[in-house]
Amino acid sequence: MKVSHKGEELGRVPLDDITAVIVHGHGATFSANLASRLSERGALLVLCAANHQPHAIMWPLAGHHAQGARMRAQWRASKPMRKRLWQLIVRAKVRMQGAVVAALGQEAAPFDLLARRVRSGDPDNIEAQAARRYWPLVMGESFRRDRYAGGANAFLNYGYTVMRSAVMRAVVAAGLHPTIGLHHHNQFNAFSLADDLMEPFRPLVDFTARQLWHEEGHREMDAQVRERLVRILSFDLLMDGERKPVSRCAQLLAQSLAASFVAGKASLALPDIPRALELKEL
Repeated sequence: MKVSHKGEELGRVPLDDITAVIVHGHGATFSANLASRLSERGALLVLCAANHQPHAIMWPLAGHHAQGARMRAQWRASKPMRKRLWQLIVRAKVRMQGAVVAALGQEAAPFDLLARRVRSGDPDNIEAQAARRYWPLVMGESFRRDRYAGGANAFLNYGYTVMRSAVMRAVVAAGLHPTIGLHHHNQFNAFSLADDLMEPFRPLVDFTARQLWHEEGHREMDAQVRERLVRILSFDLLMDGERKPVSRCAQLLAQSLAASFVAGKASLALPDIPRALELKEL
């Protein structure tokens, strides 16, 4: 992929190295040939709105040789199994939130206790209880998460778009349909399953956005901020005794979900929770 501005070439990127192309500037143009070549490799083309949220994603029609069978199994999955899968995801998310809080020097024990209390389907809405504790500790007492707001919320929006793109690619590559979610099921959300599976990785975006906004004083969505948020995908997490980048962890998570649907048994491959010192390398 060749990137140019006003006729001047800025750089080239091998297509095989691309997870997703996020079109953020509304004056950007791209060729149909590029879009086709990206689809051949399973890479996504993401179009963002002014608030840095994705409003269109192009993904390949066929992402896996067993796609038909896997999608049928996904559609037929029982409600109890979906609830059990969601329990595993919420537990992992709350524990990752605890790791972020610990990295900031705050008391993380309540998050471990909350994670242990998550039941099948999260009927007690532990996810929301954890969020009420979490955001003031991470972003300050006055912060309110608002996807339509600017400031630190814009950093979060862009970071989540990057993470969602990587998870979306993993979902498609695993032969699953991104619209058929486990918990998220808004009729207007075409990326429900990607939103489900990215939950354990969201706190990594939160920590990076906090560092950029509060610790380093960035106030604009400039190239440096975007680069740092994209770099999260290369951050190594421990999984199955090996260090793997977040993008690879997302792939293994999606593949384990597909295997769960086919086998009819809930089992997810999730990364270990990083230590505070490791998170500070983000």
